[in-house]
Amino acid sequence: MVKARRAAATWRAYQEVSKPGSPGLGARLRALPRMLRATVKGDYPGLTKGKLAMLGMAVAYIVSPVDAIPDFLLGLGIVDDFGVFLWLATTLLGESGQFVEWERNPRTTVK
Repeated sequence: MVKARRAAATWRAYQEVSKPGSPGLGARLRALPRMLRATVKGDYPGLTKGKLAMLGMAVAYIVSPVDAIPDFLLGLGIVDDFGVFLWLATTLLGESGQFVEWERNPRTTVK
């Protein structure tokens, strides 16, 4: 069930990036530093500081040697890291796409 949800979230992210008129992958990746800076400064209302903290904790979890499931359990140890990575990637792609749209027209409301 969890794998199906992760696969569905990844598929939705792919569809969002490849939708005509939507910011492409390159534009989204280039927008990440600007989005983070605008969020920290309080200029961008679309990404809350709480969600920004969750993204930071996800990065810390991925690079940390401490895991919920130890990596030495081959086959299982990497699954939790990969799940967190998928969440992080899909969230960043979605948020950065909304940010690019907001940059184009700052008067629009952000989801």
